[in-house]
Amino acid sequence: MYSSELIKGTLKTIVLKLLADNKRMYGYEISAKVKDLTKSKIQLTEGALYPTLHALEADGLVKTETEYIGKRVRKYYSLSTTGKKSAKEKVNEFADFLNTMKFLLDIPQVAIA
Repeated sequence: MYSSELIKGTLKTIVLKLLADNKRMYGYEISAKVKDLTKSKIQLTEGALYPTLHALEADGLVKTETEYIGKRVRKYYSLSTTGKKSAKEKVNEFADFLNTMKFLLDIPQVAIA
């Protein structure tokens, strides 16, 4: 598992990218998807994920929809128009950052699409 320091700096980018790829997700689904895609190397806690989702919503990047499933309420998150643009920008910024870090740490560069 990676340190919470590393994850904290990338969490908004991770969430925006997942929502861009999956259109609409609820909190637990986001956590489970990240855990699955990273083979448990990244495990998002509720204490990290939900404040990030709320911040993205407050910034107008994410919109929410509430659905009732039996007696349970499920809140779905999706990207706003601004969020779609921001997701692309954040992913490109992060890819550039990775290449810069690879150069700085003298690690061979790998092409990132």
